[in-house]
Amino acid sequence: MSAAIGVSAHPVATLLCVDDEPNILSALRRLFRASGYRVLTAESGALGLEILEREPVDLVISDMRMPHMDGARFLARVRERWPGTLRMLLTGYSDIGSIQDAINCGEIYRYITKPWEDHDIVLLVRHGLERRQLELEKARLEALTVRQNEELKALNQSLEAKVEARTRQLKTEHEATVAANSKLKQNFVTTIKILSSMIELRAHNRPGHARLVADLARQIAINLALDARETQDIFIAALLHDIGKIGFPDTLLGAPLTQLHGEALGQFRKHPVRAAELLMPLEELRGSAAILRGQLERFDGTGFPDGVAGLAIPVGARILALAADYYNLQQGAMVQRHVSAEGAKSLIIGASGTRYDPHVVVAFRQIVEGGSGADAAGVELLSGELVPGMVLARDLVSRDGLMLLSVDHVLDARMIQQVQDFETKSGRRLAIHVRVPRKTP
Repeated sequence: MSAAIGVSAHPVATLLCVDDEPNILSALRRLFRASGYRVLTAESGALGLEILEREPVDLVISDMRMPHMDGARFLARVRERWPGTLRMLLTGYSDIGSIQDAINCGEIYRYITKPWEDHDIVLLVRHGLERRQLELEKARLEALTVRQNEELKALNQSLEAKVEARTRQLKTEHEATVAANSKLKQNFVTTIKILSSMIELRAHNRPGHARLVADLARQIAINLALDARETQDIFIAALLHDIGKIGFPDTLLGAPLTQLHGEALGQFRKHPVRAAELLMPLEELRGSAAILRGQLERFDGTGFPDGVAGLAIPVGARILALAADYYNLQQGAMVQRHVSAEGAKSLIIGASGTRYDPHVVVAFRQIVEGGSGADAAGVELLSGELVPGMVLARDLVSRDGLMLLSVDHVLDARMIQQVQDFETKSGRRLAIHVRVPRKTP
C-alpha cells in the first residue's frame, strides 16, 4: 500500500472500519487518523453492530468476506437500523454477484477493491462525507422550510383573524358613527324647525307658514335636480327666511309690503342682510346665509340689497323668493288682500323673467299643477288610529303653530299616548299625516 496522505476532510467525522483481518484495520486506522478522522474498528459484523448501538457513526467501511456475517448482510443491517450512516464496501476479489448484493441490499455509496490506493480511498471518504453533509443540510433546510411555512401559515391565519376582527370592529364603529351623525343631522334640522316656530310667533305669521315655504322650496330644488347639500341649505334658509325681522316693531311686522314707505320700507329691505349676519358665524349655515341675503333680489336686477341679476343671484335665493311670495300673497303679507292659491300662482307666472327666474317658475308650475309630492304627504289619520312603528310624513304642529314632532319621527306607544293626551287637554284634533307602506301584490 502507498503511504498515507494528510488530507483534512471533516474534523469531527467518525468512521467505523469492519474487517476480520487486524492488519487491514490497523492500516485503515493509521490512514484515516492521519487525515483528521475519529476511527473506530470492529473485527466482525456483530461487533460492528454493537459499536453502532453505542456510538454515532458518520461512515462505515466494511470488508466483504467475513465469517458468520459477510459485508453485504452487515451493510444491509446498517441501512435498516441507521439509514443516515454512509456505507462503503471493501472487497479483495472480483465477485460481481457479491458486489451487486451489497449494492442492492446495503445500498452502498461506493465499493473499494484491495489493495487500495491511499489517495483514492481518502478522496472517496471525503467526497462521501461531503455528500452526506450536503444531504443532512438539505434535510435540515427542508425541515426548517416546512416549519417556517407552518409558522407562516399559522401567522397568516392569526393575521386574517385579527384583520377580520378589526374589520368587524371598524364596521361597527362606522355604523355607530353614521347613526350618530344621522341623529345629529336630524336633531339639527329639528332645532331649526323649533327656532322657525319661535320666529313665527314673533312675526305674526300664520302657524306653519315657514314650513309651507320650506316644503315648496325643497320640492322646487329637487325638481331642478340640485344636489342634496344645496337642497338642505335651501330648506333651512326657507325655515329661517323671516329671522332678520325678529327686531321689527309690531307695526312693521303687521303691515303688507305695498303699504311700506320711506324709513319703514328701508328697514324692511335690510332684513335679508341681518338674517345673513345672524347665520354667518355658523359654518354649517353659511350656505343658507348666502341664500337669505339674496331672497329679495329680482331676476331683472332691481332687487335688494345688492341689485344683482339673473344667474348671478344664488339659485337658492331665486327659489326662496318665489316660494315665500307664493304663500305671502295668500297670507296678505305682500298686498292688503288675501290672494287665493290660484291667484298667487297667476301673479308669479306673470312675473316670470322680471321678478322670478323662468326656470324656477317652470318647476313651480309642475309642482302646483302636477301634484308633485303627493305621495310624500302621506295619509291623514286620527290619533286613535295610530300604531307603533308608523312614521310621520309631515311635521306634527299644534293649532298655534308649535312643532310637536318632526317629520320622519317613528311613533312608539308612549309618544302616541302623549299625542292623544295633548288633544284631550287642548280640546283640538291634530292633523296627523303618516306614511303608509305600499302593499305588495
